[in-house]
Amino acid sequence: MIAQKISFGTDGFRGVISDSFNYENVRRIAQGFSDWLAHKGFKNSELKVFIGYDRRFLSDKFAKEFATVLINNDINCVVSTTPVPTPMVSYLTTKDYLFGVVITASHNNYSYNGVKIKYQGRSAYPQMTAEIELYIEKNVKSHISKNPKKPIETADKRKEYAGYLIKRFNIKNLLSNIKGKVVFDLMYGSAGDVFDMVFEGCKNVIAINKEHDPLFGDYGAPEPVEKRMTRLKEEVKKNKAVCGFALDGDGDRFALVDNNGNYMTPAQVAPMILNYLTDKKNMKGRVVQAVSLGYLTNRIAREKNMLFEFTPVGFKYIADRIIGGDTIFGAEESGGYCWKGNIPDRDGLVTSLLFIEMMANYKKNVSDIYKQIESSYGSSNFIREDISTLKVTSSKYSYAMKVKSRLPKTILNKNIKEIVTIDGIRVILENDWWFLIRPSGTEPLLRIYVETDTEKHSKELMKFAKDISII
Repeated sequence: MIAQKISFGTDGFRGVISDSFNYENVRRIAQGFSDWLAHKGFKNSELKVFIGYDRRFLSDKFAKEFATVLINNDINCVVSTTPVPTPMVSYLTTKDYLFGVVITASHNNYSYNGVKIKYQGRSAYPQMTAEIELYIEKNVKSHISKNPKKPIETADKRKEYAGYLIKRFNIKNLLSNIKGKVVFDLMYGSAGDVFDMVFEGCKNVIAINKEHDPLFGDYGAPEPVEKRMTRLKEEVKKNKAVCGFALDGDGDRFALVDNNGNYMTPAQVAPMILNYLTDKKNMKGRVVQAVSLGYLTNRIAREKNMLFEFTPVGFKYIADRIIGGDTIFGAEESGGYCWKGNIPDRDGLVTSLLFIEMMANYKKNVSDIYKQIESSYGSSNFIREDISTLKVTSSKYSYAMKVKSRLPKTILNKNIKEIVTIDGIRVILENDWWFLIRPSGTEPLLRIYVETDTEKHSKELMKFAKDISII
């Protein structure tokens, strides 16, 4: 039998449960991870790994299977007693645990599950996962007993993580300074397992879809994007709330609905965060964001004489810059945000609490905060479309060069200012309008992102990008 190739994508390995995601492949990943740790010289006596899991089908069983392999390799590990959000495991790797493992498929459809590896408060960096993949490939079968040679240690670390959040934000005081309710859509995800600990006694907080449902209700996939925000919008309007937050299946991605029930795109959320950090927290330094995110953050950085940098898509690249020391803020298009003073990983609850703090300090609701951004830096109309292709694009860079060779001198009567080819091809026009064409790399798909100042202009630029994308 030919073994399934295990590849870590933008954040871990994922596959359909009982197909590519099965007990044997989980054992192979765990054994490859164990072999890599041994090769790197980590002493088993110094190693401690925390294993968490989300609310998906069999996640707790897969977590124990992973732990069994580690135990039989003489690696100390602890398995969570309950489902937990991924950021909690990231946090624990800055405390008593050197590494963390999370059994989760994040925002993917309920039929998927996956494995994330955490280190020093963030996702394992690309070189690390590439090396682990090589060790996994050596293990067509793990040949490790399915029975642990000693009992699996378990622990409930949720209070420790909740305490970290409460210590960082004076939550009750902040909420008392907000005139109205705040609605959380937990999308049936594992953030629901710590929610009550964080917001205990907070009467103006409403939680929806907090219950455990491995099918994720009507969502199917717990991804906080606009098409799944219908109920959150309704709840915000019904309760006359100041805003609504949505967190994905493992609690690291964040979405925002304003007090009028309008979904705010990540290209609108990111500049609100950055402006607050520089305005109220006096932060100054480098700003980094995925090449698929918008231009308002760049405009803020320019005005405030801060360095600005694009990264490939994947929060692990942003985490690298945060750890580097001079970066104060990082953001990605899929709803991940991080800033100086946090663990270097995205965290939906931390981002939610920052917006609560923002509203309390500004004494404004979300729509008024964004109006000030628009007044100072311009408007943003951001859209994304995925289009199918006949085959998987084998080289993103070669594809980008082919598209580049076909570009006219002007697009929509605007000159081209800059072309970025670090992850597909991003074409930036003289007025900051842009489009990005990004091949999937693993699926026969092109992902196309566009941002201009109006819906009309964005649709026109999207048409141009789609036409030129077909090679």
